[in-house]
Amino acid sequence: MAINKLSIYDFRVWKWFESSLNLLPLYVLILMLSSCNVSKNNLQGNNEPLEKNPEQTVWVYLMAGQSNMAGRGAIEAQDTISNPRILSIDSQNNWVLAKEPLHFYENSGLDCGMSFAREMLKHVPDSVTIALVPCAVGGSSIYKWLDEDSEHRGVKLLRNFKQKVDLAKARGEIKGILWHQGESNANEKDIPVYNKAVNSLFEIFRAEVGDADLPIVMGELGRFAKPEEKAFKFQRINQVIRSVAENDKNTYWVSSKGLDHKGDNLQFNSVAQRKLGKRYAEEMLKTMTNKTK
Repeated sequence: MAINKLSIYDFRVWKWFESSLNLLPLYVLILMLSSCNVSKNNLQGNNEPLEKNPEQTVWVYLMAGQSNMAGRGAIEAQDTISNPRILSIDSQNNWVLAKEPLHFYENSGLDCGMSFAREMLKHVPDSVTIALVPCAVGGSSIYKWLDEDSEHRGVKLLRNFKQKVDLAKARGEIKGILWHQGESNANEKDIPVYNKAVNSLFEIFRAEVGDADLPIVMGELGRFAKPEEKAFKFQRINQVIRSVAENDKNTYWVSSKGLDHKGDNLQFNSVAQRKLGKRYAEEMLKTMTNKTK
């Protein structure tokens, strides 16, 4: 009888094992879908909206310009690690923990934002939280920024900037603007008047924020453009960028020297974006030192 009971038990175990094998493909499929969903959430930055903490000191930095500020670099795991002291907004204007990609107006990649914020945190008081507000849209001419009703790729750039300023003021104190733009104006018609256009736009930016001394840090265009004719035009825009900064005590510039492209001789690659973020932070930190002198 013991043998028969054991045989029946073995048979039942085998049937259970056999049925489990039949369900194995379903288990694998569920795991794959779960993994894909996590990866998608990580890349899109789908975080829970954060309630405002009245005891939190928030320094806000707006990011504006075109594609090299919006970001076209490849996003890697290190870029999706959030920090409780770095905030941003999602496409619904909810405040969330920041992680790349920060920009959501188009199919953006890695920008310089997280690198900038991480470098800033090394030097600011522990009580400070850095908030990044993405406003950049690829391919945008500076003249699209100057006209409040002008639309580019579905975004009214200046109107959107003003809306984001209001959003930022409600969360913390706007401490500066990161600006990278000029590729779309590197032509014979625009270069001679680019200086005037930049100064006009920065005047609008500062008036909207309500701070005539608001620091704005500009980034040079990449030094890797081709063919030679295009590279020369980029150099001329970079000369204007440096000139604007040299003639305005509240405007600064960062060099693109040594930064590489992603293979198109136009967009900064991931390594370059991370380095660029640190350079922006170094200049922004100088603005704090200058104000205390």
